[in-house]
Amino acid sequence: MTTTHTTTHGRVAVAPTIIVLLLWMMVPLGMTMWFSLQRYNLLEPDTIRFVGLLNYHYFLSDPVFWRGLLNSILIVFWVLVVSTVGGIGLALLLDQPIFGRGLVRLMVIAPFFVMPSVTALVWKNLLMNPISGVLAWVFKSLGLAPIDWFAHYPLTAIIMMVAWQWLPFATLILLTAMQSLNEEIREAAMMDNARPIPYFFGIILPHLARPLTVVILIESIFLLNVFAEIYVTGTGGPAGNLPYLVYFQGLLNFDVGGASAGGIVAVVLANIVAIFLMRMVGKNLEN
Repeated sequence: MTTTHTTTHGRVAVAPTIIVLLLWMMVPLGMTMWFSLQRYNLLEPDTIRFVGLLNYHYFLSDPVFWRGLLNSILIVFWVLVVSTVGGIGLALLLDQPIFGRGLVRLMVIAPFFVMPSVTALVWKNLLMNPISGVLAWVFKSLGLAPIDWFAHYPLTAIIMMVAWQWLPFATLILLTAMQSLNEEIREAAMMDNARPIPYFFGIILPHLARPLTVVILIESIFLLNVFAEIYVTGTGGPAGNLPYLVYFQGLLNFDVGGASAGGIVAVVLANIVAIFLMRMVGKNLEN
């Protein structure tokens, strides 16, 4: 009886929080869905009318949508490749007993805490500037012509700066997992004179399977929402992804209905990716 009474009081206590969270999530989503069914242009506020799925038809049939979807996929894929492969390499290096290891770890992890807009400004003005940037100086030192990254390789530039920001996250997770490896296994491998490559593929990599799936899951969800780097660098034309396309439709074309439809499409695609990755993580944890 006491247990039931306590459970009831507990549910009553958390009910306001749950209600607020539901309203916080469902009200904006519901309004977005409603606007996606309307013809709503901010330049013509008096001509709002119900158009059904017409906004979805226009958005999905626009060639710009497919280019934005492809850019989103390319950003997610290549940033995952760089961050996971590079994260494993850095985790292996930082796991070694080197002088000043604590300071080195702090410096490696630091980029993850830099705001995306600041990251974009640093890369645009200090690193990738074709005249005064660090990369331009390196190319000139090697006798090569500097590259105007944002004019000729905008998508590559976005991938490089986003990967630089997410590489520390993967490194931190994988380093933590690597340090949890059983010392007895390490000692047994050393006693057997295990070579580095078999030791890595036979012991280290299987041990990192679960944290790798977690890294892929978390990064994929966040990488689908990359926006600040594209906006700040002004590469929304050739390198624009779905979030930038929604921004362009809503705040530059003033088409609230079309932007809302694009937002719902982006939410649906993100949920599909999340569900697929969650199942992959679940199977990995079961195994």
